Amino acid sequence: MKTLSATFERFGGVMLLPVALGLIAFVLIGRPSTWMTLTVAGLAMGMMIFLMASGLSLIFGLMDVLNFGHSAFVSFGAFIAASVLAWFGVWVSGGSAAMNIVALMAAVAAATAFGALAGWAFERIIVKPVYKDHLRQILITMGALIVAEELILMIWGGAPIPVPRPAALTGSIVIGDVAIELYRIFAFALGLVVYVAMHFALNRTRIGLLIRAGVENREMVEALGFRIDRLFIAVFMAGSALAAMGGAMWAGYQGLITTAIGSEMMILVFIVVIIGGLGSIEGSLLGAILVGLMANYVAFLFPKLSLASNMILMMAILLWRPFGLKPAVKG
Repeated sequence: MKTLSATFERFGGVMLLPVALGLIAFVLIGRPSTWMTLTVAGLAMGMMIFLMASGLSLIFGLMDVLNFGHSAFVSFGAFIAASVLAWFGVWVSGGSAAMNIVALMAAVAAATAFGALAGWAFERIIVKPVYKDHLRQILITMGALIVAEELILMIWGGAPIPVPRPAALTGSIVIGDVAIELYRIFAFALGLVVYVAMHFALNRTRIGLLIRAGVENREMVEALGFRIDRLFIAVFMAGSALAAMGGAMWAGYQGLITTAIGSEMMILVFIVVIIGGLGSIEGSLLGAILVGLMANYVAFLFPKLSLASNMILMMAILLWRPFGLKPAVKG
């Protein structure tokens, strides 16, 4: 048994799960073009969920904060991005690809900047008084979420809002019988860039070392003269900014958003954080890709099971690995 486990880890371990899932789906689907379309859609969906989940994983796993208000940043990111895209008008719908991309990046940047600033205020006012008290964290962040949703209703109203997609990203690339949407390619690329940047920052920089050391032994780091509270504020701001960025990208992906967008996505986000492992960026990426692929494959093969597919995935993984696939700290 140990030999089998060692062999499994040597050849990639849990990182091979998306490949295994893809191969099983390929056999069940039977049509390569359909399988490729569903796979690309699943990867793009997974990367957008990763943007939202990685922020919560940082806050939940590194700071031990149960932030049920995380979905508010997703919602605000989506609505701010939609407003910015609408304001740019012809820049979004015009024939210039450069103008299209500038408009999209401006919308994403505005959402991300708002997320960071709102995250700072949220941590200082809402979260700081309830550190190390999980019950009060749940109650106060849920209350903050309700207030945030009411603010969105007051500012944007309750009617669904259309989100214009830049003209340069509305088409598809056709390869044989496979059509791949440009927006999904862009979403996947953006998620990959964010993952590489986060992995480098946490594992290859002095700040990342201090953050991880502060999680393990806060008193020691403070005794060395470092202000760990400032680092944790930065982590909270980064996590909130990523949630808003994910919300902005998801808004363009959906094309029509409502005030419930954040609450709807939080179910998937929590599933990703749990199955990936708390505090693990690699785990969040792996979990998000599995969730994205699973959702698309099951929706095609077994439509009646689509709503429960990711809950089944989570239960199966937790029965196998109770602490998640790649937890930063085990138990």
